[in-house]
Amino acid sequence: MPNVLPSCGWRSRNKRASLTAFACAAAVLLPCAMRAQTAPKSSAPAAAAKTQRFDPHDLSGVWDHSGAVPSDPAPAMTPWGQEKFNLTKPSFGPRAVPPVFGNDPVGKCDPQGFPRISVLENPQPLEFIQTKDRLFEFIEWNHIWRTIWIDGRELPKDHDPMWLGYSVGKWEGDTLVVDTVAMDDRTWLDHLGHVHSEDMRVRERYHRLDRNTLEFTMTIEDPKTYVQPWVIIKPVRLTLNPTHELDEIICAPSDEEIFNDTIRNPAGGVTAPKQ
Repeated sequence: MPNVLPSCGWRSRNKRASLTAFACAAAVLLPCAMRAQTAPKSSAPAAAAKTQRFDPHDLSGVWDHSGAVPSDPAPAMTPWGQEKFNLTKPSFGPRAVPPVFGNDPVGKCDPQGFPRISVLENPQPLEFIQTKDRLFEFIEWNHIWRTIWIDGRELPKDHDPMWLGYSVGKWEGDTLVVDTVAMDDRTWLDHLGHVHSEDMRVRERYHRLDRNTLEFTMTIEDPKTYVQPWVIIKPVRLTLNPTHELDEIICAPSDEEIFNDTIRNPAGGVTAPKQ
């Protein structure tokens, strides 16, 4: 799981930036402590919930996850991919630089893009709302949504690049297979600065194991950037949370500027010019 606390500071965009780290740490640790103190004495309710009837072809609901990092190391890069990767300056990992000197698109409130926005770094819940012809994936971070078409259409042959790409899903038995193309290559795949081209194709697989458990995998294919497909997420499990309501967590450029001036830039030894 990625180190969410430093980046959590970027997500709490408010004028009390000095309280960000404390608030984020409390948000992560306090619920865990409360759950430990109030753990049920019996596993019977959980077992009963799993046996409740559910439609395996309906993914609707709010799902919790703890975030995910790439399951396998990145494959070898092509010369084009390596050259582009060398230009990224992340704030995490072995190539980390102080955030003030980095060029992560998130640092200026550019969209994270897909697949980074979906589950790779954001441990907030996500919500699926399913209709007869499309599946909406609402994402708590930045309060946005994806549209996954499930009406039988084919992927577009030559679609203009978009931050979240163009997604089409189809059922293979009880597994929803989602293919996404046309993703803007200005986005990173993760907080470590891995890159992609506009030719990237992402495949997700969703399988509802029981009423409360959704299994999820993700693979990317980008022969312009990587010499072989990348199984970026091996099976992880999302847990149904029927009582949660998604919050509005937005990266507002004005709030980001305050955070940079009062927290990020001073931490890197950079002071704002005098007016």
